[in-house]
Amino acid sequence: MLETPHVVVGAVIATKVVNPALAIPLAFASHFVLDKVPHWNPHIDIELKKHGIVKSRSLKIIIVDSSIALISGVAIASRALPNYTQAATIIIACFFASLPDMVQAPYYFMQSKNTLIKRWIKIQKRIQEDVPIIPGLATQILVILAALWWI
Repeated sequence: MLETPHVVVGAVIATKVVNPALAIPLAFASHFVLDKVPHWNPHIDIELKKHGIVKSRSLKIIIVDSSIALISGVAIASRALPNYTQAATIIIACFFASLPDMVQAPYYFMQSKNTLIKRWIKIQKRIQEDVPIIPGLATQILVILAALWWI
Protein backbone atom coordinates (compact mmCIF):
# COMPACT_ATOMS: atom_id res chain seq x y z
CA MET A 1 0.00 0.00 0.00
CA LEU A 2 1.14 3.53 -0.66
CA GLU A 3 2.26 5.58 2.36
CA THR A 4 -0.59 8.10 2.33
CA PRO A 5 -3.29 5.64 3.49
CA HIS A 6 -0.98 4.34 6.23
CA VAL A 7 -0.22 7.84 7.46
CA VAL A 8 -3.82 9.07 7.33
CA VAL A 9 -5.11 6.02 9.19
CA GLY A 10 -2.33 6.34 11.78
CA ALA A 11 -3.15 10.01 12.25
CA VAL A 12 -6.87 9.34 12.59
CA ILE A 13 -6.22 6.61 15.16
CA ALA A 14 -4.21 9.11 17.21
CA THR A 15 -6.98 11.70 16.99
CA LYS A 16 -9.48 9.21 18.40
CA VAL A 17 -7.23 7.36 20.84
CA VAL A 18 -5.58 10.22 22.70
CA ASN A 19 -3.47 8.02 24.97
CA PRO A 20 -0.07 7.83 23.21
CA ALA A 21 0.76 4.49 24.85
CA LEU A 22 -2.21 3.00 23.04
CA ALA A 23 -2.47 5.17 19.91
CA ILE A 24 1.10 4.60 18.69
CA PRO A 25 1.05 0.78 18.87
CA LEU A 26 -2.41 0.78 17.25
CA ALA A 27 -1.12 2.99 14.44
CA PHE A 28 1.82 0.61 13.95
CA ALA A 29 -0.51 -2.42 13.90
CA SER A 30 -2.79 -0.68 11.41
CA HIS A 31 -0.01 -0.92 8.84
CA PHE A 32 -0.31 -4.71 8.70
CA VAL A 33 -4.11 -4.63 8.62
CA LEU A 34 -4.04 -2.17 5.71
CA ASP A 35 -1.54 -4.29 3.80
CA LYS A 36 -4.18 -7.05 3.77
CA VAL A 37 -6.59 -4.70 1.96
CA PRO A 38 -6.31 -5.30 -1.81
CA HIS A 39 -4.13 -2.48 -3.16
CA TRP A 40 -1.59 -1.45 -5.76
CA ASN A 41 1.87 0.02 -5.37
CA PRO A 42 5.02 0.20 -7.47
CA HIS A 43 6.96 -3.07 -7.44
CA ILE A 44 10.44 -1.70 -6.93
CA ASP A 45 11.80 -5.09 -5.93
CA ILE A 46 10.91 -6.49 -9.36
CA GLU A 47 12.37 -3.40 -11.07
CA LEU A 48 15.64 -3.82 -9.19
CA LYS A 49 15.87 -7.49 -10.13
CA LYS A 50 15.06 -6.84 -13.81
CA HIS A 51 16.81 -3.53 -14.43
CA GLY A 52 19.18 -3.04 -11.50
CA ILE A 53 17.51 0.31 -10.67
CA VAL A 54 14.21 1.71 -9.51
CA LYS A 55 12.43 3.11 -12.57
CA SER A 56 11.92 6.85 -12.81
CA ARG A 57 8.12 6.45 -12.87
CA SER A 58 8.15 4.47 -9.63
CA LEU A 59 10.49 6.96 -8.00
CA LYS A 60 8.15 9.81 -8.95
CA ILE A 61 5.16 7.93 -7.52
CA ILE A 62 7.06 7.32 -4.29
CA ILE A 63 8.10 10.98 -3.99
CA VAL A 64 4.60 12.31 -4.69
CA ASP A 65 2.99 9.78 -2.36
CA SER A 66 5.48 10.47 0.44
CA SER A 67 4.94 14.21 0.04
CA ILE A 68 1.16 13.84 0.21
CA ALA A 69 1.54 11.56 3.24
CA LEU A 70 3.75 14.10 5.02
CA ILE A 71 1.43 17.01 4.25
CA SER A 72 -1.61 14.96 5.32
CA GLY A 73 -0.05 13.93 8.61
CA VAL A 74 1.02 17.48 9.44
CA ALA A 75 -2.40 18.87 8.45
CA ILE A 76 -4.24 16.38 10.67
CA ALA A 77 -1.81 17.00 13.55
CA SER A 78 -2.20 20.77 13.21
CA ARG A 79 -5.92 20.39 13.90
CA ALA A 80 -5.00 19.26 17.43
CA LEU A 81 -3.19 22.52 18.20
CA PRO A 82 -2.79 24.16 20.66
CA ASN A 83 -2.70 20.72 22.30
CA TYR A 84 0.97 20.07 21.48
CA THR A 85 0.95 16.70 23.21
CA GLN A 86 -1.83 15.38 21.01
CA ALA A 87 -0.30 16.95 17.90
CA ALA A 88 3.01 15.23 18.70
CA THR A 89 1.20 11.94 19.32
CA ILE A 90 -0.44 12.23 15.91
CA ILE A 91 2.91 12.89 14.18
CA ILE A 92 4.54 9.97 15.99
CA ALA A 93 1.58 7.72 15.11
CA CYS A 94 1.98 8.72 11.45
CA PHE A 95 5.64 7.74 11.63
CA PHE A 96 4.92 4.37 13.22
CA ALA A 97 2.06 3.66 10.81
CA SER A 98 4.50 3.91 7.90
CA LEU A 99 7.61 2.55 9.66
CA PRO A 100 7.30 -1.04 8.35
CA ASP A 101 7.73 0.32 4.80
CA MET A 102 10.39 2.88 5.69
CA VAL A 103 12.61 0.14 7.12
CA GLN A 104 12.95 -1.16 3.56
CA ALA A 105 14.34 2.11 2.13
CA PRO A 106 18.04 1.37 2.75
CA TYR A 107 17.70 -1.93 0.88
CA TYR A 108 16.04 -0.40 -2.17
CA PHE A 109 17.66 3.01 -2.35
CA MET A 110 21.07 2.73 -0.65
CA GLN A 111 22.13 -0.75 -1.79
CA SER A 112 22.23 -1.90 1.84
CA LYS A 113 21.59 -5.62 1.41
CA ASN A 114 21.26 -6.26 5.14
CA THR A 115 19.95 -9.77 5.87
CA LEU A 116 17.50 -8.51 8.50
CA ILE A 117 15.98 -6.09 6.00
CA LYS A 118 15.81 -8.90 3.40
CA ARG A 119 13.88 -11.05 5.87
CA TRP A 120 11.60 -8.12 6.70
CA ILE A 121 10.86 -7.60 3.00
CA LYS A 122 9.93 -11.28 2.63
CA ILE A 123 7.53 -10.98 5.58
CA GLN A 124 6.01 -7.82 4.12
CA LYS A 125 5.57 -9.45 0.70
CA ARG A 126 3.71 -12.39 2.24
CA ILE A 127 1.03 -10.17 3.77
CA GLN A 128 0.51 -7.89 0.75
CA GLU A 129 -2.71 -8.17 -1.22
CA ASP A 130 -1.67 -6.78 -4.60
CA VAL A 131 -4.21 -6.06 -7.34
CA PRO A 132 -4.08 -4.15 -10.66
CA ILE A 133 -3.63 -0.38 -10.56
CA ILE A 134 -7.24 0.88 -10.97
CA PRO A 135 -8.93 -1.24 -8.30
CA GLY A 136 -5.79 -1.02 -6.16
CA LEU A 137 -5.77 2.77 -6.13
CA ALA A 138 -9.55 2.87 -5.66
CA THR A 139 -9.34 0.83 -2.45
CA GLN A 140 -6.64 3.14 -1.12
CA ILE A 141 -8.71 6.23 -1.87
CA LEU A 142 -11.66 4.63 -0.10
CA VAL A 143 -9.46 3.85 2.93
CA ILE A 144 -8.32 7.49 3.07
CA LEU A 145 -11.86 8.83 2.71
CA ALA A 146 -13.23 6.44 5.34
CA ALA A 147 -10.46 7.40 7.77
CA LEU A 148 -11.04 11.13 7.21
CA TRP A 149 -14.79 10.63 7.63
CA TRP A 150 -14.06 9.08 11.03
CA ILE A 151 -12.49 12.34 12.21
